[in-house]
Amino acid sequence: MDVHPVLNRSLHDAGQMDETTRTSIFVFRCFIYVCSMGHRMYIHAKSISLSVRKRHYITRFGCICMPGYLANWKECASLILTLLLFLMLCTEPILHCTTDPVGHAAFCQTGARGDQVFKAYSLFSTGAMFMHFCLLTDLSVLSTHVSAFVLVCGRVLSELALFLFGQSFVVFTFACGISAMDQDSPDFDGIPASALTLYKMTFGMFSGRRYDDLDDHPWLLIAVFLYIATTAIFLLNLLIAQLNTSYHTTYQDMLGFARLHRGKVVAETMPVVSKIRWQRFVALLRLNEPCEFGEGDLGPAGGLRIFEPASASIVTADAIRRFGGSTSPAAQWPEEESFASGEADRLDRMEKLFEKAMKRVTTTRSKHDSSGGGGSSEGNPHSGVSYATSVTESHVEGTD
Repeated sequence: MDVHPVLNRSLHDAGQMDETTRTSIFVFRCFIYVCSMGHRMYIHAKSISLSVRKRHYITRFGCICMPGYLANWKECASLILTLLLFLMLCTEPILHCTTDPVGHAAFCQTGARGDQVFKAYSLFSTGAMFMHFCLLTDLSVLSTHVSAFVLVCGRVLSELALFLFGQSFVVFTFACGISAMDQDSPDFDGIPASALTLYKMTFGMFSGRRYDDLDDHPWLLIAVFLYIATTAIFLLNLLIAQLNTSYHTTYQDMLGFARLHRGKVVAETMPVVSKIRWQRFVALLRLNEPCEFGEGDLGPAGGLRIFEPASASIVTADAIRRFGGSTSPAAQWPEEESFASGEADRLDRMEKLFEKAMKRVTTTRSKHDSSGGGGSSEGNPHSGVSYATSVTESHVEGTD
């Protein structure tokens, strides 16, 4: 991550800057060129040589071969930033003013030669500023919610690219058609001017008074109405629907994606951390000490205790099985007592109770048959079954 600021051109007029201001600007720019650009040039030269030695290349746009480390967009942005900083150094107005034959004040950026390169320097500094802030999105990993928002924005950019492609196609179509029309409006004088005017209409940059000038060209006005109906009504609402659907599908997993992204950043940063610093960090965690579930309730080692509200995770049954005795790892693990638990154990108990009830019913019937009471049993064949059912239900209720 890069947090070095890029100083803009500040004040171009030398009359508005005193010597202290000019000296400060020169010192800060030297710091940027030496520390920021120099460090980046070393990193990219090392990465390029490593990719060449390992023959690790990637192909972009079907024919452009690049080093493999540029597969990450952040590395590409960092390389572009390095090139922009180098171009800023090549077009530095202060350096060009030093070669001006006309004498100027110290660290002045105005003059015949300085003015020639100042416009290019300002464009390069603008691009470098954008690249710096693009790289600052790495700081979003410090917050899971911010990181999730950044990931969602990256996911829906493809929908925006599709909209811009369709918008450009419609603009080019109407620009060519309007240019072939018999009209003398200065806003639609040729394909480039027509395309620029149509883009302004789409993004609300076209003045309302200039619409009144189209009243003298009815066919041109009809073409503009068709264009606005196609873009402002159809394409823009289609873009909203696409963004809504894409965000809805991504929102469900965005926090998980954010955590995965944070883990990826941590994994990429780990090789840079020194061994001594890592050992000091592990010692501060105290992973060799047992975790304390509660007051006097020691658990296993190798974890971190984190407090949370009691209502965050409601537990109706304690999943921790506790045994008395020593907690030493060398001690033998105590044997678990066989006790019935769960739905399967309840069914087993019900089955055993039913078997006992059936045996009792069979014994009772045999006694009645031997004592001459078999007639009542034969007259009501379901009496034994109902008795067995009542006995089983009584046993089940007593057990519950």
